[in-house]
This record gives sequence, structure tokens and C-alpha cells, in this order.
Amino acid sequence: MPDRKDRRGAAPPAGATPEEEARPARRGRLTLSQLAETLKVSTATISLALRDSPLVAEATRERVKQAARERGYIYNRSAAALRTARSNVIGVAVHDILNPYFAEIFRALEDALGENDQVVFICNHRDDVERQRVFTQALLQHRADGLVLCPSVGTEADEINQLVETGLPVTLICRDLPGVNAPVIRGDDITGGRRLTEQLIAQGHRHIAMIGGRVESSSGVQRRAGWARALQEAGLDVDSQLYLPELMTRADGYEVVDAILAHEPRPTAVFCFNDMIARGLVEALRRAGLNAGPDIAVAGYDDIIGAATSTPSLTSVNNGAPEIGERAARMILAQISGESVAPERVLIAPTLKLRESTAQGPAANTQ
Repeated sequence: MPDRKDRRGAAPPAGATPEEEARPARRGRLTLSQLAETLKVSTATISLALRDSPLVAEATRERVKQAARERGYIYNRSAAALRTARSNVIGVAVHDILNPYFAEIFRALEDALGENDQVVFICNHRDDVERQRVFTQALLQHRADGLVLCPSVGTEADEINQLVETGLPVTLICRDLPGVNAPVIRGDDITGGRRLTEQLIAQGHRHIAMIGGRVESSSGVQRRAGWARALQEAGLDVDSQLYLPELMTRADGYEVVDAILAHEPRPTAVFCFNDMIARGLVEALRRAGLNAGPDIAVAGYDDIIGAATSTPSLTSVNNGAPEIGERAARMILAQISGESVAPERVLIAPTLKLRESTAQGPAANTQ
């Protein structure tokens, strides 16, 4: 009987199973030991050099890194994590990566973490708590150094506390969870919602709709609370105002225009939960023959990139996205380094940005 051969023509190893014989042979990956032998240095020197350790001379570090690049050596972070209990990986999870607000947070986070040799892995959980759970479990399995999380609607504080109890550093951003044993960095949404509504009232508006926000998220609840408080303090009836929660996207803003225009009394101003909703609404109003500003005031929230240069420029509340990202990075790095970090709430002060999309309410429509 002729010798059996693999796909390259070589005889398979003695005792190989049919499944093993059927697999194509792979070219072996260059190992750390082989790279060390080539450069005539120890494996410890190679490992330290690839991690930019100051224990290795800069010239040697550069020589090792250049050789690794030329020979296609890939540093095995999983193996390094087993040795050092550090992976240099931070997980970041939010509910909508299409929102430019989170892009600003990501950029600040990545800049600060990158300066400390940390790599960011991103999850877009889409307010699906099970997607979030799969991601956090993967972080634990791969020995991630920490987690920065804007928690999904439906997240329980106990679940986050269990992550903390495993030793995983956790910092929450943008949304709060009562009872969570981790620091939280977010905007002061009650104050922001209140100031924006007070400004619209000062401009003469009396019928001010509130559009969007999750009823089970702290940001949705608190921005609405700020809106309601300003109305109450001005002697206006909150229950008679149009309130449409659970809208979050530009498409939602576009599609809600009919409900706004059909409401009696028709709102003369609309407070949108975020700038994405506001942008969609401005487009829909234009299509209906109305202009945001002169015909109906439209205000957003978050002051995303482009809000100031859109047509019309969008009134919004700056919620400090870069500061949230930068502070979250500092907080998670402090936890990784072993510092004792209290589960405090850090509130970023909001800044109102008045622009063309809001205007004085017509006297006939504001009484």
C-alpha cells in the first residue's frame, strides 16, 4: 500500500488520525526563543524590550523591535498576561457608537490610555444587556486590565458589583446605577436639562416638548427631571406638555415630527434628549416647510461635533465628553495601579450653547 502523504507531499506523523492528516500543515510562527537566539540575547531581554521596559537599554529595545518587525514576530499578550497578570487591554462598552458624542469620549479615553500602553477594545451593546454580558465575560476570560462602561438599560448594580468583586477595575460613564460599587463619571443632567428649559422659557416659550431619552436610564430620567423642574418653577403645567420618551436616533427625530405638529397646543419649542434627535427633527421640519428657529425652536443635548456649524447652528448643552473620557481613563488607571478608588460620583458641569435653532417664541403662541 503506498505511503499516505499530506497536502504538501510529506508523509504524516506516525499515528496521525484521519482528521489530523486532513488538516493543512501550517508554517510555524516565529517564537520568542528563536528571536532571542537570532539576536544573541536572552528571552527575558526580548520580552522586556517588546514591553518598552526601562530595564533594557534604548538601543537594544529598538534593535529588538526592528528585528521583530522584519521577521514577523507577534508578541503573545495572552502568554504575557499569564506571567504578569496584566494584559494592557481596557474594554469600553457603550450603547451607540454611531453617536458622535461617544466618539469624542473614545478619543479622549484612547489618548490617555495609549500614553500608558493600554489598548482599547470597544463593544457597541445597543442597550442589549445580554450583548453587554457577553463582552464583560470575554474581558474576564482574556484577563483585561479594566472596564469602562456606559451600562445598558436593564443592567443591575449587583451584576457590576460582581465584576468588581472579581478584581476587575470598573468605571461607569454617562449613566449611573444606584448601589453600584464603582466610580461614576457623567454629566450633571438635571442641571443641564433645567438650564436649557429655563432659557427657552426666558425666550417666551410656554409649550415646550421633551423628546427622547430612555425611561430606565439615569440620563433619560434626570434630563426629564431638569425639564420638569424648570416648568414647575415657572408655574407651567408639566402634564399638558408633550413628552415622548424612548427615542434616541436621528431617524427617531425625523419620524416624530408629525406627532409634534399635531399636538394641541402645538409646541413652540422642542427639547431633544440628544443632538442626533434634534438633527433629524430639523430635517423633518424643513421638509414640512418649517424652519427651526423662526417657526419652532429646537434644542439638542451633548453639543456634538458639527452642532455649531450645521444649518441652522444647533442650540445644545455641552456635556463635557472629552473631560468624561479623560477622567475615566485616569480613574481606571488608578485602579489598575492598585490605588484605593472610592465609588464616588463625579459630575461634569454642563455649558449651555445658544445658537440659531432657538428663537423668541411668537407671542400669540406662548400665552
